[in-house]
Amino acid sequence: MAAVGSGGSTAAAGPGVVSAGALEPGTASAAHRRLKYISLAVLVVQNASLILSIRYARTLPGDRFFATTAVVMAEVLKGLTCLLLLFAQKRGNVKHLALFLHDAVLVQYVDTLKLAVPSLIYTLQNNLQYVAISNLPAATFQVTYQLKILTTALFSVLMLNRSLSRLQWASLLLLFTGVAIVQAQQAGGGGPRPLDQNPGAGLAAVVASCLSSGFAGVYFEKILKGSSGSVWLRNLQLGLFGTALGLVGLWWAEGTAVARRGFFFGYTPAVWGVVLNQAFGGLLVAVVVKYADNILKGFATSLSIVLSTVASIRLFGFHVDPLFALGAGLVIGAVYLYSLPRGAAKAIASTSASTSTSGPCTHQQPPGQPPPPKLSSHRGDLSTEPFLPKLLTKVKGS
Repeated sequence: MAAVGSGGSTAAAGPGVVSAGALEPGTASAAHRRLKYISLAVLVVQNASLILSIRYARTLPGDRFFATTAVVMAEVLKGLTCLLLLFAQKRGNVKHLALFLHDAVLVQYVDTLKLAVPSLIYTLQNNLQYVAISNLPAATFQVTYQLKILTTALFSVLMLNRSLSRLQWASLLLLFTGVAIVQAQQAGGGGPRPLDQNPGAGLAAVVASCLSSGFAGVYFEKILKGSSGSVWLRNLQLGLFGTALGLVGLWWAEGTAVARRGFFFGYTPAVWGVVLNQAFGGLLVAVVVKYADNILKGFATSLSIVLSTVASIRLFGFHVDPLFALGAGLVIGAVYLYSLPRGAAKAIASTSASTSTSGPCTHQQPPGQPPPPKLSSHRGDLSTEPFLPKLLTKVKGS
């Protein structure tokens, strides 16, 4: 799957884009712009719907399903999907696929074993998400879960020797402040809550999930950069480990109860919706995110917070008070600022400085003239994208 620059100027192989070269430039640009906003809509719906669907399924009256079985089923479906995609890449030739998998999984077993670490962490993370969402309102979880941006950034600095701009450090501080305000509101009451909820356990679970998400995502990215395997192959390998490790976790945590009541105990259409969303959501994002630049991904996260909050008010009677609104607003602003490309952030800073000294007309662009090429090409350079949770993280552990 070809990559596309954050500015959207590079064509990527994919439906509706391969033939773009034969179209008029204006038509190709319009088509790509439509794909970007379709990607934005898909990202918003997927980000919000997974959390809302888990919350809904965990709060329904009646028998409660085992979260460990849902994690295992999501891993199985994700692995099977990646296997089918690899089968399609081999043009339906079973022999070629078998030889390819034998070489990639068994012969190069060292590379395969490297994926055991992120797979273990992702499996733990997915189980922790069920614990967190079961004990926190969906909107509170959605806001607090943005701490994964902070943990991913810190692990990127420590493990990949990356550097953050001053604006990014400031946005991370703003993010932490917003989450702290939301958690203070939650600890102070935040409206009535069910008796079986434990906000302390929910907070501990979401913080542990953010730490595991940040480390596993950066570790997975480091592995992919040091190998030639495709994203689908790596996710198939992760699915194999994830299924095995998920079964071990199921046996350790709920083995007796599952053996007595059955693997699919408590499964309803809502539960199957959660499993399918968790299994295919990340893979769907992997397909559509190549059309969206980093700013649109930031907008998607921000809009998903708003959507989760509105839906929580309607579905779960969530109460929004001024303290929650302030914290959520700070988090949304921090996500947007962090997603700004470095070139754009520097241009904003330099424009502001020069405007204050030279007047507002100094840097006005003549009508009809395109923006300076330096800034435009900088935004299209993949190497300059800030360190939001990467596409590779979203593929597996969203």
